[in-house]
Amino acid sequence: MLSQIRPAIVMVAMFTLLLGGAYPFAVTGVAQVVFPAQANGSLIRDAEGKVVGSALIGQPFAEARYLHPRPSAAGDGYDASASSGSNLGPLNTDLAERIKTDADAIRAETGATVIPPDAVTTSASGLDPHISPAYARLQAARVAQARGVDAGMVQQVIDQNTEGTFLGFIGQPRVNVLLTNRALDARFPAAT
Repeated sequence: MLSQIRPAIVMVAMFTLLLGGAYPFAVTGVAQVVFPAQANGSLIRDAEGKVVGSALIGQPFAEARYLHPRPSAAGDGYDASASSGSNLGPLNTDLAERIKTDADAIRAETGATVIPPDAVTTSASGLDPHISPAYARLQAARVAQARGVDAGMVQQVIDQNTEGTFLGFIGQPRVNVLLTNRALDARFPAAT
């Protein structure tokens, strides 16, 4: 039995060092060299270098001059420590009521009869940083009015910040809310 314990302990120690130390260290090193921005969280910084968000994590925007993100079911909204969907099924009355309330508010604001699904539904993580181009277009008039510019100019910024499909066929076109709002601020700065 002792002849089996020693090799077992040596193997556990060796694999712990290899898979728990050397491999993660190597992968982290390669990521830092090949994809440094992504490896560090795709952080977005302002002119002073202060972190204002991540291109990969949604955050709330409530002011009329900004594009609004999808609703979030993560904690109290966009709480990364509580990232998850609501787990409410399509027949759940609470979910149906929330969607109806959100859809009615969007219809009242925009006059739209067709509302993009992502305007009233949450993502699986509750932290999706993207919205559909259709939802962004639906908000363009509100953003333009709040900024005192033509809606076509806001739509132009949205179009410039619309990301296409991956490899031309994977996924769908999308608009990163944080990056687009920063582009709107750069193009149409708020009056001081």
